[in-house]
Amino acid sequence: MSRIEVRKTYKLFIGGAFPRSESGRSYEVVDKEGNFIANPAMASRKDARDAVVAARSAYVGWSGATAYNRGQVLYRVAELMEARRDEFIDEVSLSEGIGKGKAGKIVDAAIDRWVWYAGWSDKLGSILGATNPVAGPYYNFSIPEPVGVVALIAPQDSSLLGLIDLLGAALTTGNTVVALASEASPLPAITLSEVLATSDVPGGVVNILTGRTKEVAPWLASHMDVDAINLAGVAAEDVRNLAGEATDNLKRVIAPKSRDWLKTPTLEAMTSLLEVKTVWHPVGI
Repeated sequence: MSRIEVRKTYKLFIGGAFPRSESGRSYEVVDKEGNFIANPAMASRKDARDAVVAARSAYVGWSGATAYNRGQVLYRVAELMEARRDEFIDEVSLSEGIGKGKAGKIVDAAIDRWVWYAGWSDKLGSILGATNPVAGPYYNFSIPEPVGVVALIAPQDSSLLGLIDLLGAALTTGNTVVALASEASPLPAITLSEVLATSDVPGGVVNILTGRTKEVAPWLASHMDVDAINLAGVAAEDVRNLAGEATDNLKRVIAPKSRDWLKTPTLEAMTSLLEVKTVWHPVGI
């Protein structure tokens, strides 16, 4: 007797929960040959706004946690990704139209990349902070701090590793995130949201949307409670317009750079999402 196929329902990841899109819409994802893969949720403006609210609510707790604690929480995510390695390989292979051997290398690199960022968490303060010499009876300290809520438009050509690279840099530095997954290849991002939901990452620290980049990205770029936006997954001809949308609240805009995501990440990915606070303290009794 044949079984009825139980198809997975794909939803958004907002505030640690999996809501359906407010609009009730979904869109069709196909493989490189045009064969149907899935119908993920299509996020709307309202969904993007809800995700930003969740990220802002989670910001105080996440940014206020000790750097060591953040590193431990992030490392746990890598452990859970390792446990679902085969599933990630299948999805990257299907989504990006590559063999499982190459997909396996990409998934391994993504897990390693996450561990690399987690390891930086309690070291950034020592590397980027400083005690500054001053001509007076004062101590002067420079301390790196997160910029706040970061919107990420994930790379279109790297469904998992590119997203991991952007997420790792933002989370390690104490920011909270609203990420828009690769439009054509969202499945690895959806599975990652399931990993995050069962990890120690507090709800709202990471919010993952799926849908049309041209529809959702402008709302994130213009949102007054988003402090920085990375446009890595935006077409070159749209970057200028989105950067213009971001000017109303002077949010930090990180322009996309064409790169091989398998290459070693750099410290710049993290420093681009940090601000330096300088504190003066008098010397005396």
